[in-house]
Order: sequence, then structure tokens, then C-alpha cells
Amino acid sequence: MYPISVCIITKNEEKNIARCLSSISSYGFEIIVVDTGSTDNTKAIAAEYADKVLDFVWVNDFSAARNFSLSQAGYDYVLILDSDEVVLSLDLEAIGQLIAKHPGEVGLIARDNHYISNQTDTVYQDHVERLFNRKLYHYESPIHEQVVNNSSGMQYKSYDIPLLVDHIGYTGTPEELRAKVERNNALLLKELEKDSENPYLYFQIGQSYNMIYDYENSYQYYQKALGYDVNPDEEWVQMMMIAYANALLHTGRENEALQLEAVYDAFATTSDFFCVMGQIYLANGQYMKAMMEFVKAIHCPLAREKGTNSFIPTYNIGLINELLGDKDAALMHYRNCGDFPMAVAKVEELMA
Repeated sequence: MYPISVCIITKNEEKNIARCLSSISSYGFEIIVVDTGSTDNTKAIAAEYADKVLDFVWVNDFSAARNFSLSQAGYDYVLILDSDEVVLSLDLEAIGQLIAKHPGEVGLIARDNHYISNQTDTVYQDHVERLFNRKLYHYESPIHEQVVNNSSGMQYKSYDIPLLVDHIGYTGTPEELRAKVERNNALLLKELEKDSENPYLYFQIGQSYNMIYDYENSYQYYQKALGYDVNPDEEWVQMMMIAYANALLHTGRENEALQLEAVYDAFATTSDFFCVMGQIYLANGQYMKAMMEFVKAIHCPLAREKGTNSFIPTYNIGLINELLGDKDAALMHYRNCGDFPMAVAKVEELMA
């Protein structure tokens, strides 16, 4: 077993910090918490679990705070968590074996991100760089900070580790989410002034607007990002394509969305993409094409958003049958969606 320091930066997270820290307290990690200016009970709560609770004066730079936390770690291998994340599962022995097998590489954790979609709480899973040797890596970028190799920023290899966290950072009251968006976009726009040709910055601004359902602005920024030569194999590019398609649909640009047929082969790897293509065809009245995409989604094993290979395409197949006048088939598919609220409402409507 490699000794590991868990490094967390936080501010005003008294509602979440105990759940985060208690989820890792039994694993024998050194726990470092860096507070960037809390005015609530965050520090006092953290002190019940952490080996060190340290202050860092906020300088509008998440990387600066992250790097300070790395500098305070007692061990070279560090695991980065956020205070709004809770560890759901972790295989400590397997992680140690993977560190030995992949020296100098970066470990990816799986993260279940909660947010509202299709009128229900849903989960979208992504994979983020969180385990590495602090002698080899540091953070750069003031916002949505990135792990960077100390050797002149050279590319690095990554590997998956058996660690899953629950992330609630995309939930909250409208006021809380808007405040987060305003904070994030202020930093992102400042970075964009220095690096106006960076598609990742446009993507992240689009993501911020998407979080508060401002689809017009998210559409504009996703479109700018997609104007660059981005790699469809990158996870963030795949996420962006789905979000861009949804923004097109939410802003009445369903005809423009048909242009995604030109990149179909590059992105047709997840049920999420099959679902959104089905919704594009459905919005354009191309019911049979839509049906085919939803069937593909059901049979696709890779689903990032919860339900995109089960109740979401099943619901839409029911909707198509209803639009075509086949009430019995529609009811069958709606009932196969379990407790999905939109399907339950449809069953009640058709049975009334």
C-alpha cells in the first residue's frame, strides 16, 4: 500500500464537508484541508476529521490553492477531492497495485454528477484526473484547473482507478447556481482574454450557462468551441457534442441540429449520442429515423447519463407510437419506463 495524502480545498461548505471527510476517514489517508476564506463552520467541522486544516488567502485562482494543498501533503502520492464529493466505493489494495503498475502516470476516478434532466434528478458519469505524484505534477489554470506534467508540460498517460465519488456541485437553489456561474464565468472570461483560441474555455463557459438552463448562451459558446479542431475521442468533446445538440433543440434550432449527421460516425459510441440524435429526428418529424436511434440507445452498453440506454429511449419510443396513433404500444413502452415521472404522467393521461 502506497501512503496517500488526500488534498481538499474548500470554502463555506459546512453543509457538505462532514459527508465528504467521513467517507474517507476509515482508509488511513492523511487528510489535508485548505480553507480559502470560510465564514461558516467549515473549518471547525473539517478539524474533526483532518490531519491539517490550513488557511490560504483566496487570489481568484483555484490552481494556486490546489498547489498550496499539494505542498502541505506529507506523502508524495496525492488524491484530490472536492468538499461536495462523497466517496461511494474505493478499493485500496487495487489502487496500490495500480500505482505500482503505472509509475509516473495519473489516476482517473469515476464521478457521478447529479443534476436535473427530463424533469428528474439524474446522474452523468465522467472521469477526472485525481491521483498522482506531486513531485511530477502540478495544477495550472485559475478555473477548471488542469493537471500538468512538471517536465515542460509534457503529455502524460492516465489509468482508471477503482474509486467512485458522488458529486452534487451541479445542484442547489437557482440563486446558488447563478452565483457559481457568475463566479466561474468571470474567471473563464478573464482567461479567454489571454487565450482566445482555446476551445476548452469556450466549452466550460457553455457548461456554466447550461447549468442554469441558459441554452441560448450555452449554444453560442459551444458553437465557438466546435469551430476549432477538437478531438472527438476526448471525453469533454463528447460531453460538449451532447450538450450542444440539446442547446440546439431547446432554442428551436432543430433543423440546424440535423447537421450533426455529418459527424455521426465520430460520436456514435454512447447511448447518450444515440438518444440525442433520436430527439433531433423526432423534433424534425422523422419518426422512423428517431425510432432507430432510440433502439440503438437501448442496446448500447456505454451510457454516461443515467437512463439513456433504458427509460429515456423507451419513453421516446412510446411517444413516437402515441404520435402515430398506436395508443396500446405507447402505453406498453411508457409502463416499461418504471417510475420515470414523464412516463408515469403519460400513462395517467392516456388512461384518463
